[in-house]
Amino acid sequence: MSETIVYSARRILTMAPARPEASHVAVRDGRILGVGSLDELRGWGPFTLDERFADKVLMPGLVEGHTHLMAGALWRYTYCGWFDVDDPDGRRVAGARSMDAVVETLRAAEAAMPPGDAPVTGWGLDPIYFGARRCTRADLDRVSATRPVGVMHASGHILNVNTAALERAGLLRTGHTHPGIPLGEDGLPTGELRGPEAMSGALQLVGLHRSFLSGDEQGIRTFGRLCVRAGVTTATDLAATLGEEELGTLRRTTDDARYPVRIVPLLRLIGMSPADAVARACALREMSTDRMRLGRIKIVADGSIQGFTARIRWPGYYNGAPAGLWYAAPETIRECYTLALEHGVQIHTHTNGDEATELALDCMEQALRARPSPDHRFTLQHTQLADAAQFRRMAALGMAVNLFANHIYYWGDQHWETTVGPERASRMNACATALREGVTLAIHSDAPITPIGPLFTAWCAVNRVSATGRVLGERERISVEQALRAITLGAAQTLRLDGEIGSIECGKRADFCVLEDDPTAIAPEALKDVRVWGTVQGGRVFQAGA
Repeated sequence: MSETIVYSARRILTMAPARPEASHVAVRDGRILGVGSLDELRGWGPFTLDERFADKVLMPGLVEGHTHLMAGALWRYTYCGWFDVDDPDGRRVAGARSMDAVVETLRAAEAAMPPGDAPVTGWGLDPIYFGARRCTRADLDRVSATRPVGVMHASGHILNVNTAALERAGLLRTGHTHPGIPLGEDGLPTGELRGPEAMSGALQLVGLHRSFLSGDEQGIRTFGRLCVRAGVTTATDLAATLGEEELGTLRRTTDDARYPVRIVPLLRLIGMSPADAVARACALREMSTDRMRLGRIKIVADGSIQGFTARIRWPGYYNGAPAGLWYAAPETIRECYTLALEHGVQIHTHTNGDEATELALDCMEQALRARPSPDHRFTLQHTQLADAAQFRRMAALGMAVNLFANHIYYWGDQHWETTVGPERASRMNACATALREGVTLAIHSDAPITPIGPLFTAWCAVNRVSATGRVLGERERISVEQALRAITLGAAQTLRLDGEIGSIECGKRADFCVLEDDPTAIAPEALKDVRVWGTVQGGRVFQAGA
C-alpha cells in the first residue's frame, strides 16, 4: 500500500473556495489525498506526520504561465542588463548602467576566454535606459574586432552584433530594405537587428539560436533551480521549436526524479504552415508526460513596446517613433486559429501593442464563426495596451489573458516618458479592468525578459509602482488575494490545467509553494519581500539552494 504523508503547516492557503485555508494536507502517490485539520485527515487511514513545514505557510505551487527555458541557458553568457539581478545560485549580479559599462562587461568576458574566434555573447541589454543612445556595431567592435559579438536585448526581440558577426552572417553590405535592419549614414547596417527575420542569420553565430537555448540540458536544469527559488512548480517554455533532439533532451531531463518543475512548452508558429503546426501539435500532445505537457501553439503577432517594434494603434508612439513590426500575417493567424479549433489545439498569442490585440480578436471572431468551440481558452499574452472594449471582446469570445505586470516596474517610467505617454502608461496591463470585464487573468514575468518570481509579479499588479516610485494607474491595482489567484489558479486556467494544479484540494497534484512568510498577513507593499523556502512538486520536496 502506498504511504500517506500528512504535512502540518502554520497556515495553508488553498485557493479552493469551499475551504480557503487549513492546517494539514495529506499526500499519497504525488497527489493530494485531503486537506483540513489533522483529525479530519485521520479518516484516510495510517499516515506519517511530517512537521518540517510546521512554521511555514503553504500555498499552491506557483504557476508561471509565460516564461522561457532559455532563462536558464542564458546564464552561461554575460548579463548586460540595467538592473541588478540574482543568478541561479542567489548571488547578486550588478547591472550595467551605460553603454560604456556594457562594453566593459563584455570586454572582461572576452579577456577570460581562451584564444580563438568563439563568440562573445551577452543578454539583457536595453538601450531605452540610456536615453537616445543606441548600441551600434562600433560599440561592440570595441569588445573584439575578430570574434563575433552579440548582445540580445532584454525584450528578446532585438539583437545587436559587431562588424565581425555582420560579415559572417553576410549582412555587411549596402542595399538592405528590410525594416528590421536599420542602416547608418554609410548605408551599412548599424548592427541592430530587429525581429526574428532580421536576427535569424546572426543568432546561431553568437550562440543564441532558440532551439539550443530551449534544448540545452544544463540550461533546463538551471531553469529548474530558478523555479524552486521562486516557488514555481509549473512553468511554460512559451515559444519552443521542439525539434526531435530538443524534445529528447527535455524528456530525459524532466523524467529525472530530481527535476523539480512541470514544463509546458508551446510550439512556435514560425517556419511552417498553420496546417503543419496544428498537425505537429496534435502529434506532440500524444507524447506528453506528467512533467512535460505538450500540444499547444504559440503565435507571435508583433514585437516589444520598449523596443518600438510593437504594433500600436493611432496615434502611435508618444515620441513619434515609426510603427512597429508585424511578425505574423492576418491570414496566417486566422487560418491557424480555425484549424486549431477544429482539432482541439489551444493557441496562445503574443500581442504587445493594441493594434496587434485588435488583429488577434478579429481573427478569433472569424475563426469561431467557422468553427464554434466551447471552452477553447485561447489566451492573449502580454496584451499590455488593451483597453476596456478589447477586454469585453475577449470575454465575449471566451479568451483568457496573461498580462505582463512586471513591465510597470521595469519600464513604467520609460512608457510614461517615451513610448506611450502618461495616459496609456497609466492603464497598461490593466488587471482590474480584465477582472471587472470577466476575463480569466494570469500575470507573468516572461523570464528571462524580467527575472522569474511570481510573488514579485503579484506585487507589481497590486502596487503598480515603477522603478522610480511613480504610481501608474492606481485604479488598475488589484487586491493581494486577486493577485495570488492570478499566479496560481488563474495561470493554471490559461494552460487548461486547473483540474490538476492551481489550488490545494483533494485529487489534485501535490504541488506546493513553501513560504517563510504569510503573503496575506503583511502590507501589500511588502509582497515582493515574502521569502520562499522552496517547493513540493508531485509530492517531492525541494529546498531552494539545496
